[in-house]
Amino acid sequence: MIKVAICGVGLIGGSLALCLKDRPGYHVIGHSPNPASVQKYLEREVVDEATTSLQEAVQDADYIFLCVPVGKLESYLQQLKELSLKKGCVITDVGSTKQSVMQSAEALAIEDVYFIGGHPMAGSERSGVEAASSHLFENAFYVLTPSANTPEEVFAGLKQLLELTRAKIIRVDSALHDDIVGAISHLPHIIAVALVNQVASYHEQNDLYGRLAAGGFRDITRIASSDPVIWRDILTNNKEVLLHLLKDWQAEIDRFVKMLENGDGEAISAEFERANRFRSGLPERRKGMITSLFDVYVDVPDHPGVIGHIASELGTQQISLSNIQVIESREDVPGVLRLSFRNENDLERAVQVLKQLSYRVHF
Repeated sequence: MIKVAICGVGLIGGSLALCLKDRPGYHVIGHSPNPASVQKYLEREVVDEATTSLQEAVQDADYIFLCVPVGKLESYLQQLKELSLKKGCVITDVGSTKQSVMQSAEALAIEDVYFIGGHPMAGSERSGVEAASSHLFENAFYVLTPSANTPEEVFAGLKQLLELTRAKIIRVDSALHDDIVGAISHLPHIIAVALVNQVASYHEQNDLYGRLAAGGFRDITRIASSDPVIWRDILTNNKEVLLHLLKDWQAEIDRFVKMLENGDGEAISAEFERANRFRSGLPERRKGMITSLFDVYVDVPDHPGVIGHIASELGTQQISLSNIQVIESREDVPGVLRLSFRNENDLERAVQVLKQLSYRVHF
């Protein structure tokens, strides 16, 4: 029997638990210092057992997953160093920065215990154990960052276990991981926050900014609504990478300033064309650091019951809606519904149903 201890059974930890819990030969135990959380894990049957005792959770564990915020990882590693762990045990994490935790793990090395950094590049706009799903990692990249001293058989064992999540396991140097993730996730979060705050400052002088910022502006800045404490820890742990990226970003902005000052329309067009080419080559709908939107817009006539009719027709086809938004003000369109789905399959099926009902659908 392989015992897997999961510290922090939220979205990521709970989804890992669901991937392993019912597999023959696996026993999953969840840990939280909060008794209410432990009770919730058990009530939702996400784990086989749960406890508030870290010692009880990790005792004789073959694998320990630290699914806690980045800012708490070092504290957990310090606690584990003081406990009795099984010889050959593998500790891993799920944080989105890797160099800092790898350095902490090396400084707190435990004899006959191995640490391998991990980062499942999948997420959800929902959080907590309530959002956990056994499908969360399917077809997503799951990055592992072993140290140079990690035995190959130890790495292979963790890789084999994680393949049960149906994720694509890749091995990456921790420094390279932080460079890449900093560019494709951490920097966009900073830009989104800065942009929203810039518009918010204008809004304080004239509330028309906020009134007209619905729709597209809200969509492109949605990541600015991410958890402040979690992102505080992520950004400070990847500080050096982000300082370099922000200087590069400032240089890009300065280039646009000069193009506008010079009225260089051809240069501006070239920048958009270059971005278009690169973006067109990116994989569509692949799970990644920033959650994909599975949204569709539906033009609807302005008469009673239309929303209920659409929801009812989708429900009849067993298509689950995660959200319905009525967009009251959209230029040149009398009525628009924004329908959100949890996965691409539901989105595609919904589009077929809506078109069969003669609704005009667009993305």
